[in-house]
Amino acid sequence: MKATIKTQGQQFTVTEGDILIVNRYPNTEAGATVEIKDVLATGEGATFKVGTPTLVGATVSAKILENKRGDKVIVFKKKKRKGMERKRGHRQELSVIKIESINA
Repeated sequence: MKATIKTQGQQFTVTEGDILIVNRYPNTEAGATVEIKDVLATGEGATFKVGTPTLVGATVSAKILENKRGDKVIVFKKKKRKGMERKRGHRQELSVIKIESINA
């Protein structure tokens, strides 16, 4: 069964066993289970259901495999002929999750 979920500001179409990299869930450790309640659509073929905007009572449970940091992104700003240069770096906090079950 497939499901379209919204989590951490992003939408994903998932099936059981999929592994995703999403923005970090706050206050969680590796091995914790997360319930995702923003399910936008579920099913395939004749059993396909779409929510308005979400399906009532549908949940997706996921297990956090790892919390990590993404690659460093360099932000460099410069203004010509002004002598202004600024260099900043950023590393996004990420969670690697595995979809365990889809309850529709």
